[in-house]
Amino acid sequence: MNKFKFYFILSITTISLFSCSKDETATVVPPVAYSVQYETDIKVIEDYLNTYYLNMDLTDPNFADKDVVITKIPVGGTQPSLMSYSTATTTYPRLLSRIVLLHDVSYKLYYLVLREGVGLSPCNVDGVLASYSGDYLKSIAATTTTDASISATKFEEVKFPQSFFELPGTITGWGETFPKFKTGTYEPNKDGTITYKDYGAGVMFIPSGLAYYNTGSNSIPSYSPLVFSFKLYEIKRLDYDRNDGATFLSPDGIPSYLEDIDGDGYVYDFRNTVRYPTTPTTNPDDTDKDGIPDFLDVDDDGDNYTTKLEITNPATGLVYPFASIPDCSGNFTNPARIKKHLDKACH
Repeated sequence: MNKFKFYFILSITTISLFSCSKDETATVVPPVAYSVQYETDIKVIEDYLNTYYLNMDLTDPNFADKDVVITKIPVGGTQPSLMSYSTATTTYPRLLSRIVLLHDVSYKLYYLVLREGVGLSPCNVDGVLASYSGDYLKSIAATTTTDASISATKFEEVKFPQSFFELPGTITGWGETFPKFKTGTYEPNKDGTITYKDYGAGVMFIPSGLAYYNTGSNSIPSYSPLVFSFKLYEIKRLDYDRNDGATFLSPDGIPSYLEDIDGDGYVYDFRNTVRYPTTPTTNPDDTDKDGIPDFLDVDDDGDNYTTKLEITNPATGLVYPFASIPDCSGNFTNPARIKKHLDKACH
């Protein structure tokens, strides 16, 4: 585009912007309160769980490898609903749930385990290589001739993922669900492809408050509960570190999953956010209790020596766990000592 065309278009645009009538007003609709919307979402999700079934051959020992097909139970049908798997304790499929505390709401996050997996579980700040298929749910009101129902509309499907999804950059529901599953095994093929086996496979049912909420996304309407079936092939350990929760600094050399001190698979930052109805006074994943969780703290033990320095032996350049012999003397001023909370020999 030449300069004349550019300035001509810019002028027309400017005139259009400022020629609108001053009497015209825009109506801004505030978002629905999270607690109010959650009550709607959980009803939609549980209605879906009670009226849809797994349209798959569950007698096949490899059913978890198949594409998940979920179908509405027909009138008079006797198929076991998705909710019926909540009573399973030793067999799969198994419907489980966990409480996610966010927005001053205790979200109930359902997830259906088709197979747990046999490998490693990701932390909620790791990367995952996963195939998935996503549907959004919608409540359809009853009419004079039809009953109320729940519809499911597919909006996306990725069968052959080419890159890892970093969980902190995805919707909250993903980061809260994937740590409940494990990877499997894999074998390289002669044609350069990889065959994955025994990986974690399941379905997650996400309230809109843990997804896109009032903004929606592309073809997903606002306030839509989401359903994702998925297969977890591989994980990538990531290393997040920030000195104040806002300014990015270089990683400290400790993958974030190793900074999950209580080992629950999740690390959170309680600062500047109302994550819990009553925010804990201390973070279980904060070694020096300075308010900055270890996975975002460049000096985890608060001794004024960066973690990156402490896990490196200046003489050899090696990094933990090969850096040096652990120093359990409590001498925090020695730059060569290994970070206390990773110093297994000191516990």
